[in-house]
Amino acid sequence: MATAHEMSWMFAPFVNSYKRYQLGSWAPTAIVWAHDNRTCGFRIVGEHKGLRVECRIPGADGNPYLAFAATIAGGLHGLENGLELPEMFVGNAYEAKDVPRVPTSLHEAVEAFEGSEVAREAFGDFVFEHLLNTARKEQEIFDNQTVTDWELARYFDRG
Repeated sequence: MATAHEMSWMFAPFVNSYKRYQLGSWAPTAIVWAHDNRTCGFRIVGEHKGLRVECRIPGADGNPYLAFAATIAGGLHGLENGLELPEMFVGNAYEAKDVPRVPTSLHEAVEAFEGSEVAREAFGDFVFEHLLNTARKEQEIFDNQTVTDWELARYFDRG
């Protein structure tokens, strides 16, 4: 959980990925945990031997290998540094104040990933720089589009 914000690009790698993180959408926006609470980024479900944790931050457009790598790196970081689990969240996480949040844009996610010492240490300089370049290129390609279909439909009078 401590690295979920900085590793978000590995869960949501595209410009469009961040459109799903909307309040009330059932996609998580808060990096908190709770029992069977779909408004949280991490959800404890099941019971007894079937008890498990769901990281709800990755979307269907994410690369599962990168998402698992980020999850494992974050988990190891927490174990190696003796990080304590925050208090269980109670209530609607969309309405929560002062809780860590999932980035709201690819720009924000790339910036967070770029500053991640945990990711750099976990993946090594070569792989980290490759991943960071991939993230930057995705944003750059989008930013260099002259006009999107949405802008044409919204601002160009076709009547």
